[in-house]
Amino acid sequence: MKKGILIMSMAALGFAACQGGFEKGPAGLEYKIHTHAAGDSIKEGDFISLNIIAKTDADSVLYNSYEMGRASQTFVPKPMYDGDLFYAIMKLSKGDSATIKIDIDSAEKKGQPRPQGIKGKYIIYTLKVEDIIKKDTTNEQAFEQKIQDFFKTEGEKMQKAEAPKIEKYISSNKLEAKKLPSGLQIVTEKEGTGVQPKVGDTVKVHYTGKLTSGKVFDTSIAETAKKSGIYNPGREPYSTLDLAIGQGNVIPGFDEGVLTMKKGGKSIFIIPSNLAYGEHGMQGGMIGPYTPLVFEIELVDVIPGKGAAAQVPAAPAPADPHAGHNH
Repeated sequence: MKKGILIMSMAALGFAACQGGFEKGPAGLEYKIHTHAAGDSIKEGDFISLNIIAKTDADSVLYNSYEMGRASQTFVPKPMYDGDLFYAIMKLSKGDSATIKIDIDSAEKKGQPRPQGIKGKYIIYTLKVEDIIKKDTTNEQAFEQKIQDFFKTEGEKMQKAEAPKIEKYISSNKLEAKKLPSGLQIVTEKEGTGVQPKVGDTVKVHYTGKLTSGKVFDTSIAETAKKSGIYNPGREPYSTLDLAIGQGNVIPGFDEGVLTMKKGGKSIFIIPSNLAYGEHGMQGGMIGPYTPLVFEIELVDVIPGKGAAAQVPAAPAPADPHAGHNH
């Protein structure tokens, strides 16, 4: 579940019913504040940064911002009704942590759409308020500048954290990676014996894309999707990604890595952000600024093209590595 989808689902649901220790509110709302810091409570129009874990009552994790490596941000809307999620969030202040249980049936009775594919009665949010920028109606420009400064500071933190993330991933997984001049690092798991693709050839690849936390965000393999909790029946049949390589149809690190392989080979690419989604990340997606990516690749086939076309791009391209797939 992507960040934007999470925020929309938060706004769309009300919640209720849980066991002891929870305070009750209107419309079946129940919540428990674990840490209550001093300070002004959140109000409509404030800009907030939250770390969130969302799961079902069967412990199936729907979203985990800690796995994403960054908190989620949103402007606080007016509650859709007394007792919805933001009604509860507005009881919190900076530094507070809380658990909120959402009764899906109660929300539906209030006219909220029922989320698809969710089994069980509850959605449970455990959240921590990391930061608040208070709405300033007297000086809108200053309010907007504070938000810009916030994202600049967060970006600088993520930029500094990128190299250590890559080093930690390689060392903790005991990988022997070859670093190319571009910064792309490749682990050869199986040396291919077939043809090596050239720019303009069409390749068929199976892939699994991960964050360095190990969180799988996309895959061409149905079994992997099911194990990772991202299976989408509407995408069946899962199959190889077929694309003209070296044309900039995918992120540069993906292009460059596949061009080093031979048919039948399997490799792991550790792709720095400057060869992925760069300083801005994927708009509306789970890949944030300065986020390194890991791809497990199997080069299934190479179909000769009609000659070389564009060179491998040297700057991040805002394209999904699964371009052309529906999911």
